[in-house]
Amino acid sequence: MTEHFTVYILASKRNGTIYVGVTNDLVRRIHEHKSEVVKGFTEKYGVHRLVHFEQYDDPTTAIQREKNIKHWVRAWKVELIEKTNPTWRDLYEEIAVP
Repeated sequence: MTEHFTVYILASKRNGTIYVGVTNDLVRRIHEHKSEVVKGFTEKYGVHRLVHFEQYDDPTTAIQREKNIKHWVRAWKVELIEKTNPTWRDLYEEIAVP
């Protein structure tokens, strides 16, 4: 089984506060954000909605992509989200298998 590295974007609501991260376990990491296990930016601003993610086989590529997106202007991030998720629905339920 190939390990995947995922770049993800969370939002507080449609057109709300945006957070960009990277992880090797997307379901676990999003659950941590939603449960506010780790205190910080997402807990402080209520950023819990998974609105975009991209998977990579290589950690270096994923980390570089995360850094690139973090440096984008907000309009580019919004465009990236709306390209595949125009309603900003929470994608977590689609990836979290009971």
